[in-house]
Amino acid sequence: MPYPRRRRRVILAASLMLLATALLLLIRRDSGIAFVTIEGVVLRQDKDLRGQQPIPDVQMQLQFGSHSFYAHTDEEGYFRIPLHRVLLPGTRIVLTLTHPQYQSQKLPIVVRLRSSSNLLRIIFMREALSGNQADQSAMPGIQMTNLRVRYVENGSSKTNIGSISRTFEIANQGGLPCKGHPPCSPNGKWKATVGKIQLDAGPGNEFQQIRISCIAGPCPFTRIDSSHGEKNGQILYAQVTNWSDTVTILVEAEVYHQSVSSAVHHLFPVIFERTLNFTLPANEEGVSLEAKMNGTSMVFPLGPEGDMSWASCEERDSEAADRARVYHCELKPGYRFDQTIK
Repeated sequence: MPYPRRRRRVILAASLMLLATALLLLIRRDSGIAFVTIEGVVLRQDKDLRGQQPIPDVQMQLQFGSHSFYAHTDEEGYFRIPLHRVLLPGTRIVLTLTHPQYQSQKLPIVVRLRSSSNLLRIIFMREALSGNQADQSAMPGIQMTNLRVRYVENGSSKTNIGSISRTFEIANQGGLPCKGHPPCSPNGKWKATVGKIQLDAGPGNEFQQIRISCIAGPCPFTRIDSSHGEKNGQILYAQVTNWSDTVTILVEAEVYHQSVSSAVHHLFPVIFERTLNFTLPANEEGVSLEAKMNGTSMVFPLGPEGDMSWASCEERDSEAADRARVYHCELKPGYRFDQTIK
């Protein structure tokens, strides 16, 4: 009959598809076929480990066959290029790196087994030294000495300027049925009175450590709601529901005055050959570098572009939880550091 024959063909086709899928997974597991990701960091080549600074904005082109992928390094020199393709071991990839201040590079990469195809790569780039720079580097140059960083850190402080203590009476006659005319007791049975309390700490001040308590009268038949406030704690108000006889409410709190303060700080940067490094808090302002230029004391404000007459600086956010600012400066041709204090 045709129907069973057609059914056998469908079952056979489905079985072949499942077998092919299982075979592909087995080959990938045993032969190392994998999706390849090229990941790593680009650093400035220097014999001194302290001079191996990350290079941001390196343009990267990755080629294999007729395919090309593009990326660039971030502020920390990090890059990650996912290919989203399955490559067989032995496939050759060419990674080209370019940067206006460094010598271009072409790096051949051969895809290996899956265990080694996604290694973290450290790539070093040489500085591109022009003829003018080579001539100027051989000259004595302008001496930069006694360098230190100056910045302003703004913060706020709170000072306890006193306390308050007030009493309020919430009058009511107990034992009267509510009869559906609010305000009533929480169970709706007894007539109640709602008393409101409001205090002002004054401009620039705020209440803290607020304590509101019933201290006299039938306190078990009261409910205090102190969740109300406005103007960042300057205004305190609460309401008290009383469904028995008159009660006395005591309100106490500490009064704090908030003020903004500024402090000037100095720190000494770390100098490696022709580079200068330092970090600052996230709330820093007014950054400048103080130095002696050929013996003359001068102050150099560090603007948003990070460019000064004698150095070019870059800044980035730290990956640490404090989100500090990391600064890296490089001397321009014709200048040199002299770390002797003068």
